[in-house]
Amino acid sequence: MMAAPALRRLLLLTLAIALCAAEPPQQERSVLQAFLAGTPHERVLGWNASTPVCSWVGVTCDAANVTVVALRLPGVGLIGRVPQGTVGRLRGLRVLSLRSNRLFGAIPTDLFSLPELRSLFLQGNLFSGAIPPDVAKLTALEHLALSNNNLSGTIPFAFNSLTGLRSLRLDGNLFSGSLPSISLKDLAIFNVSYNQLNGSIPSSLSHFSPESFAGNPRLCGKPLDRPCEPFFASPAPSPGHQNGGGRGGSLPVSEKKKKLSGAAVAAIAVGAGAAALLALVLLVLCTAASRRRAANGEVRKVPTTSRGLTPPSTASGDLGDLTSSSKEIGAASAAAAAAERSRLVFVGKGAGYSFDLEDLLRASAEVLGKGSVGTSYKAVLEEGVTVVVKRLKEVEAARREFAAHLEALGKVEHRNLLPVRGYYFSKDEKLLVFDYVTTGSLSAMLHGNRGSGRTPMDWDARMRAALSAARGVAHLHTAHSLVHGNVKSSNLLLRPDPDAAALSDYCLHQLFAALTARPNVGGYRAPELVDTRRPTFKSDVYSLGVLFLELLTGKSPASASLDGDGAVDLARWVQSVVREEWTAEVFDVELVQLGESMEEEMVALLQVAMACVATVPDARPDTADVVKMIEEICSGHGRTTTEESEGRGASEEERSRGTPAAGVTP
Repeated sequence: MMAAPALRRLLLLTLAIALCAAEPPQQERSVLQAFLAGTPHERVLGWNASTPVCSWVGVTCDAANVTVVALRLPGVGLIGRVPQGTVGRLRGLRVLSLRSNRLFGAIPTDLFSLPELRSLFLQGNLFSGAIPPDVAKLTALEHLALSNNNLSGTIPFAFNSLTGLRSLRLDGNLFSGSLPSISLKDLAIFNVSYNQLNGSIPSSLSHFSPESFAGNPRLCGKPLDRPCEPFFASPAPSPGHQNGGGRGGSLPVSEKKKKLSGAAVAAIAVGAGAAALLALVLLVLCTAASRRRAANGEVRKVPTTSRGLTPPSTASGDLGDLTSSSKEIGAASAAAAAAERSRLVFVGKGAGYSFDLEDLLRASAEVLGKGSVGTSYKAVLEEGVTVVVKRLKEVEAARREFAAHLEALGKVEHRNLLPVRGYYFSKDEKLLVFDYVTTGSLSAMLHGNRGSGRTPMDWDARMRAALSAARGVAHLHTAHSLVHGNVKSSNLLLRPDPDAAALSDYCLHQLFAALTARPNVGGYRAPELVDTRRPTFKSDVYSLGVLFLELLTGKSPASASLDGDGAVDLARWVQSVVREEWTAEVFDVELVQLGESMEEEMVALLQVAMACVATVPDARPDTADVVKMIEEICSGHGRTTTEESEGRGASEEERSRGTPAAGVTP
């Protein structure tokens, strides 16, 4: 009987010795050593190979000492980039704290593949770049702190996938754009203060304190004491809406009718008399002008080529031919003017849409971006259709010139050009309507998510993007004799079909004054362009060349400097490197990390790009030749694009036909 307790004690002692001797696998020890070796640090951490991993400073293992579950190294003087393939390989990691160091670069991509991670604390560093949508993979995450870094881009909607998230701190960064509607039932701490956010605060976040949104002057709505305004002003209400009738809604209480004094009534009567006199004078002038036109054999018709929808209050029906009768002319002129002021005009295949101006004004909108010609908004209509509305600024073109130009652009159809679907013109507002493309731009793919979780853009995708851009510009030049004038990576919208990337914002420079039309700022502008000169075919070729260099180098031409002193743009920098025969130094390091073995193609595209950015315009090739050269690069290595493989036997018109514009968002 005495042997049983002794045996039990012996077993417990053996188990305790085994637990003390337990050690995480060699892979985790190697991963931690690689992390420390690849990250300079000011404090000596004492991670000796002769001591157990679980006893190292900042390392915590599970109860059985078989895996690392926490790595806490706050304020230990870590400097530089977190090496890829190190911390992200600690598959059992639940807590990672690297706060208050001097780590920079993008957030390591492999951190977003840790299935057990519950707390990620990276605040107080110098991390830059965007938060990728792959943050949604951290399904176990409860606490995320990224405050006081240099992170930029938009705040991803993917946070909604983190259903267990309890705290989210993004304050003190450079985030821009609008706030996504984040709705998480357990989210108790939320802070996006001191960023560059704009637009309205979603109702799902309005219960947080005003301090959570402070330092964003362009944010509006509750809980801030800053009401939101419509994303563009409504046109003046038509007579049928001025008393609150129709679909326009009621006026605020402060603007409702009040009793008028005698003096006010007298002033109104005088004003009405003056207005009636002015209308009579205008009627006489219109009658005289019409009789002169009739005498010269001219007959005026109301244009019917564009599909325009008008509010119910305006006159409807076909006005038909106008006669010389003053009464008919006056009534028709008034009706036509009212309809013109409030009409949303669809062009090209935009007739597939079935909404009007009032539907557009009621749509929920968020800012997509601000460019040199205006601000773009994503507008979601009540029936679920999503379009992009570009609000133009500083337009100099008159109504007739504006309409004629947009009618011409509506006829441009090509798979590599984003078609214009409609426009609105009034004294105070000039709007363009486009299809909404969900995939995003080349600029966002190359720079916004660099090294921060999403797979880098491989060489094949870059070549197809280059070919798509070249084909789009070539179609404008050869088929329509139009100059794009604004070729850049943020205007090349990617699609699921890699050969169907589409250029947007083309040929808009004609709507602006020469002095204010500044195409291709930020490194894309050809050197011969000055403020008073319009873009040309050759300046488009230069911009294409810069875009090719952007694909090759991974560098943004919009950067203030590529060498630290702000003096060298991308084209000049590449020319200087190639001149010194350091060609390999030009190529994007991400392509090297992907293990791409397309050096011959890269060099060939580099040669095309260098020809395109030649200083002398006449030395640059035509866009049709640029397309041929890129196609030869692709076919020379046994690779064909969709257009080449599926387009054999089809006419050029069939191959270049754009996407149809039904009411469904592409």
